Amino acid sequence: MKKFLSTLVVLLVTSTLQAQYQEPVRRDTSRLQPLHGLEYKVEMQGSLSKGRTPLWLNANKYGLSSLETANGYVRGGIERPLSTDEGRKFGLGYGLDVAIPINYTSKAIIQQAYVEGRWLHGTLTVGAKEEPMELKNNELSSGSQTLGINARPVPQVRLALSDYWTLPFGNGWMHLKGHVAYGMVTDQNWQHDFTQQQSKFTDRMLYHSKAGYLKIGNEEVFCPWSLEMGLEMVSLFGGTSYLPDGHGGMKVSENGKGVRDFWHAFLPGGADNGETTYQNVQGDQLGSWVMRLNYDGDWHGISLYADKFFEDHSSMLQLDYDGYGEGDEWQMKKERRYLIYDFKDWMLGFEYRYKPDNWLNNIVFEYLYSKYQSGPIYHDHTKTVGDHIGGKDNFYNHYILPGYQHWGQAMGNPLYRSPIYNEDGTIFFKDNRFVAFHLGLGGHPTENFKWRFLGTWQEGLGTYEMPYTKKRHNVSLMGEATYTLQGTKMPEWMRGIDVRMGVGADFGSILRGNNYGMQLTITKRGLLGKK
Repeated sequence: MKKFLSTLVVLLVTSTLQAQYQEPVRRDTSRLQPLHGLEYKVEMQGSLSKGRTPLWLNANKYGLSSLETANGYVRGGIERPLSTDEGRKFGLGYGLDVAIPINYTSKAIIQQAYVEGRWLHGTLTVGAKEEPMELKNNELSSGSQTLGINARPVPQVRLALSDYWTLPFGNGWMHLKGHVAYGMVTDQNWQHDFTQQQSKFTDRMLYHSKAGYLKIGNEEVFCPWSLEMGLEMVSLFGGTSYLPDGHGGMKVSENGKGVRDFWHAFLPGGADNGETTYQNVQGDQLGSWVMRLNYDGDWHGISLYADKFFEDHSSMLQLDYDGYGEGDEWQMKKERRYLIYDFKDWMLGFEYRYKPDNWLNNIVFEYLYSKYQSGPIYHDHTKTVGDHIGGKDNFYNHYILPGYQHWGQAMGNPLYRSPIYNEDGTIFFKDNRFVAFHLGLGGHPTENFKWRFLGTWQEGLGTYEMPYTKKRHNVSLMGEATYTLQGTKMPEWMRGIDVRMGVGADFGSILRGNNYGMQLTITKRGLLGKK
């Protein structure tokens, strides 16, 4: 099984890297101008709430948000997008995005700081950059289960084939894109403050992600149908973990940081520090199988998509070996017998798109189920229990590392209740077994005005380790409208300013009580040097 997984990932990443060196038709007509095409952005935001900031005023904002009753920020940034050098063999991009917040987890936030270069199709990015979700609507979806937009960007080195590249075989019907990245999280001080160094935390934890997507479709023959399939994977590893020893002290665990450990993050393998008889792969390994079927007509578009989340190989392959011997041979593989798990723990989605300006342009509906997690049975076989059932996967949590979070926010889908909501100083996802229905609506009746609505119903069971005594429920709502100031009688400096107003509410017990709030955001974008 491990060989199958290793071969699959190697083929995926190798294909991505090979694709970067296929030369497109490009002609450089002028010298590169590093200061040409600079864009600026200035933004101010303020939120007022009764209780905490409601979920959809807080979530899916790349971690630039706060749960405090009154919060806000002033933000400024400059960026030279790679698209400035479109048509050239080589492209240069960079950006710096800084926020000064009020009542946030930091007194100053470097939200983005990166430089990136493109040679032909391949892109190398160094630094922290906001990356959008793949195969989902970034405005209306509840969020991706693996590579989401809910937490602050992780500083990393990222090699990517960012846009679909048409493979040299398949008569123009097959296209590929993907990435490989390594980085380090930046929330060490926040973990110290949040836990008071009395519960589990990790310093200088390392981060690895990779993804590959295959698209089958051909726009050249005017076929409106396309199919996108992909695999997204993340590994959290390395760093120094501090774990309560049960006697009021902390036990130190030095996690692997060597070349072999980086390799085990890339191709899942090895074992965590201290594992002997039962050895699982090193670090926190998780990911999603994703798929999206699209129809794009002249006026309308429809998509059906799926996001199958997994936390280890049992839920990744839906298969586990179950043919071990008995007695002294309890660790030996004796029979060709396998256990097939139920096909559960999905996000299933539908999206409708109406392209001309209209009051209703987009409809997104999603169903999420995460209650199975390979079942509630014991994790490994023993001398007395021969059946090997790898259950209780405990999504987003890990027994050594602080789980799939950054600065307290889930790095995937925010319906997994983020640790920042915890009041006991533990970095732990306390509600990762749930079922939810999510609705997103959006429209742009004119080029100056757009709106969106998000509504989510959720039923939570807690976790296998710490289940709720009874089911908990939650409803989260948000309405938002954005108007762009324009007009010939208006001063030039005011033209193009976006004014966005949002109102939100939470009802129920998953997020601990009812919350009501409003949020005002004013944004000005422009091109530096433009007269």
